[in-house]
Amino acid sequence: MYKHFIFAFTILFSIHLNAQNNAYTNNKSTPAFVNSNSNWAKNQLAKMSLQEKIGQLFMVAVHPKKGEEHLKELETLINAEHGLGGLIFFKGHPTDQVNIYNRLQKQSKIPMMIGIDGEWGLSMRLDSTVNYPRQMMLGALPDDQLILEMGKQIGAQCKRMGIHVNFAPVIDVNNNAANPVINNRSFGEIRELVAKYGIAYMKGMQDQGVLACGKHFPGHGDTDMDSHKALPTIPYSFDRLDSLELYPFKSLIAQQLASIMVAHLYIPELDATPNQASTLSAKIVNGLLRDSLGFEGLVFTDAMMMKGVSDHYGAGDMDVRALMAGNDIILFPLDVPLAVTKIEAAVKNGEITETELDEKVLRILKAKEWAGISIFEPIKTDSLYEDLNTIDAEVLNHQLAKQSITLIQNQEDALPLKRLDTISTVYLNIGGSQYNQFYATMQLYTEFSTIQVPRSMSASEETKLLSDLEAYDRVVVGFHRMTNNPKSNFGVTRQMIAIHEIISKRQDVITVLFGNPYVLDKFGDLSQTKAILVAYEDNDYTNNAAAQVVFGGVVPQGKLPVTASPDFPAGLGLTFDKKTRLSHVIPEEIGISSDELYGIDQIAETSIHQKAFPGCQIVAIKDGNVFYNKAFGYHTYEKTRAVKTSDIYDLASITKIASTTISLIKLQGDSIIDIDNRLTKYLPEVVDSTPYERMVMREMLAHQAGLIAWIPFYTKTLENGKPDMKIYSHDSSAKFNHRVSENLYISSDYEKTILETITQKGLRKKNYKYSDLGYYFIKAIIEKETGEQLENYVAKNFYGPMGLSTMTYHPRYKFPLDRITPTEQDTSFRQHLVWGDVHDPGAAMQGGVGGHAGLFSNALDLGTLMYMLINDGEYGGDQLLNKDTIADFTRCQFGPRNRRGAGFDKPVRSLDGGPTCDKVSLSSFGHSGFTGTITWADPDKGIVYVFLSNRVYPDAMNWKIVKDNIRTKIQDVIYTACQNAASNQLSDSSN
Repeated sequence: MYKHFIFAFTILFSIHLNAQNNAYTNNKSTPAFVNSNSNWAKNQLAKMSLQEKIGQLFMVAVHPKKGEEHLKELETLINAEHGLGGLIFFKGHPTDQVNIYNRLQKQSKIPMMIGIDGEWGLSMRLDSTVNYPRQMMLGALPDDQLILEMGKQIGAQCKRMGIHVNFAPVIDVNNNAANPVINNRSFGEIRELVAKYGIAYMKGMQDQGVLACGKHFPGHGDTDMDSHKALPTIPYSFDRLDSLELYPFKSLIAQQLASIMVAHLYIPELDATPNQASTLSAKIVNGLLRDSLGFEGLVFTDAMMMKGVSDHYGAGDMDVRALMAGNDIILFPLDVPLAVTKIEAAVKNGEITETELDEKVLRILKAKEWAGISIFEPIKTDSLYEDLNTIDAEVLNHQLAKQSITLIQNQEDALPLKRLDTISTVYLNIGGSQYNQFYATMQLYTEFSTIQVPRSMSASEETKLLSDLEAYDRVVVGFHRMTNNPKSNFGVTRQMIAIHEIISKRQDVITVLFGNPYVLDKFGDLSQTKAILVAYEDNDYTNNAAAQVVFGGVVPQGKLPVTASPDFPAGLGLTFDKKTRLSHVIPEEIGISSDELYGIDQIAETSIHQKAFPGCQIVAIKDGNVFYNKAFGYHTYEKTRAVKTSDIYDLASITKIASTTISLIKLQGDSIIDIDNRLTKYLPEVVDSTPYERMVMREMLAHQAGLIAWIPFYTKTLENGKPDMKIYSHDSSAKFNHRVSENLYISSDYEKTILETITQKGLRKKNYKYSDLGYYFIKAIIEKETGEQLENYVAKNFYGPMGLSTMTYHPRYKFPLDRITPTEQDTSFRQHLVWGDVHDPGAAMQGGVGGHAGLFSNALDLGTLMYMLINDGEYGGDQLLNKDTIADFTRCQFGPRNRRGAGFDKPVRSLDGGPTCDKVSLSSFGHSGFTGTITWADPDKGIVYVFLSNRVYPDAMNWKIVKDNIRTKIQDVIYTACQNAASNQLSDSSN
């Protein structure tokens, strides 16, 4: 009678399935291990006793932290007559697990199948391993390629640990926001996406010889109950179940899914037996899964100690029922010896035929053989941590975060952020750690304030917060440390939702959710929030990626995998036309080897040890990606403060290009200045009736105007070797209004004296001779033609709009002194340590603002400015300079005997010697500085290089940096690494 019912039920399901999706039933694909013709599995089966066969049906939990007594209990089960078919590992450390694996596997007559719940990688159960995203975040990805790679990596990590089946992927369609157990473990609510991404995950693992396991059949997504705690009901019609819940399972079965886990669900439409979990239903497992869907792989029960099944059936009895229903392997049996006894009795009385038992065991043995465990080989622990934590995994996690970040609202193109200099911005950190990666990454683009608050506050604290926020025009709100519990509002308090609503009505608010998007339905009206980003999880990868999206370093590609609210449906995802600022990457993200770049570290550390300089910063950029940004050493040889990447250096002569020349490029592009004019055109009051009146600015910029190298202006202002206090003052005043250094001020009128001193000097022949002197004239021209001081002009037109917070004249007015590296112990002019004031004496006498020196910066801001130049003058969505004018200034002006551009240094034509390595292109340009600095940009190769040091501390006569060619050697390492990356990518594409 029973078999006739199953047959009729099968026909019924077949009719439904053929009507709904004929392709799946007709194109079923058998798992690879099922058709194996190897004799190992058959030979093992032939030698097994009934109890040994039954023992193969169980996988028992291993808890490494429970200690020796627990392990001895497991050994007793393994050494019993029935043995054990497998183990599933829980929380622990990789080395401990391997040691336990070796110990227990060695005692098993037939190697045991090892399983793990590793939906987001081994880290779901093992510490010190890679933590990949939950599947909801993966569901936001634009395609399945990264998921395939993730599956391969997880498969390889499982293989290294001796794990043969990973109970993943979850292919439940989660369309219930109140689902407490699946939720963000699902790829989302779109059935096609769940199927496609599930297939990619599955194939990735199975390509590595690890069994994938689709779960939780026939679909656990649309319930608000946790089957760990009770038996959830799925009350839908067969048509609905077939078209939605079953769709991903049918899809993966068609692509050779190796195994499926059956959930503990009550589904009246499929089996109305009261309180019977789907796990124990022959109609669902044999009838639907085996017969109708034609699944031939392994079928696992969900854990049998879960209350969804254990509340309704006793130990042993439910194991028998599970096998009769069609399951092959029972997970977490409550009592193995009792279950073995009960199953043995069921076989002997005919409830389970021996043929059915043999079919199950043969499937298990074939799966073991396919997974490579027919012979036990101990796993080595050597290099285990390194093998489980590869750079490829780090790269993938960065890529997964960057591609999944989802922009769901962007009113008035609020993102990426613009007007960094004119709109005051604060980061409101709700519930996050003080120095999280979101804030740290935003600080790479510009510096702004932060306010950190807990998720709940007193009334007075709330009032103060709202008052403090009024000082800002724009608020970037980060909701951190959210939860996945619908009952706790996903970790966002009603108080914070209310505060969010208040500030959204009065200010520009950019909201970033580092957690579950379902929380959006709790916010009410979000129409006044300028922009909303969903980052799905709160970790360094998502924090970094979200910050880069906020500033336009990463273009958002994600799509909501679930309907977060009526206003934010599944599939929603906005984007930008292009990235507008630099991206920050680890080298391998763009194919560059970190191992090769370690050569930079070695050069820097060796140079510091040899006292070429006390410390340095180095930045390297390729095609708009910052792939190297490090600091080495200390501010001084006394080693009281280590150099940070945010610290500030005196750029010295790099000022010539980073301030003066870019100003000329803008003024030339705006037709305000023409560098082919003579000085008399702009400064007749200074140069008329002098040999300088016919001097052409272009020749001056290329150091071919006949100027002498430099003039030590300060020597005329000394009396008995010390500053003449008729010229200087120890205190500032209306007359002595230019700061020279600590307790030393000079009149701004002295700049006229400097220009007069220059014009009194004769000129050389017009051939190449490097000189600072032309930049005194150029500064005067810029200030005259613009009506602004040079420092204000460059700040307003470049540094402010670009967010270059550290690039400035007069840094001690804006930053704590301990962020600025000191330069020389000046014994010839200022008679003290120069710290926070410009090192160059001439620029110091101009009040710290020279056309040739005076600018300070960190390496990243300088690299950003140089990138703007090879990015055709565009940055942050603003066209700052005309690209044709940049090209004119950066070309070689008067070769072949003069390599210089207009303001810019260039490589020597032979690429042998000069300021660069021999791998740069001839189109490249840059400048070096006396204090031990250099920056170089290469438009042909897309490379920007910055090296900053204070090699003049404490003595400017320390020339080891030049004698040892340190800056050029570092540049060579960068170019070699980039060239090797390009060669490898070319080789990969050709293969």
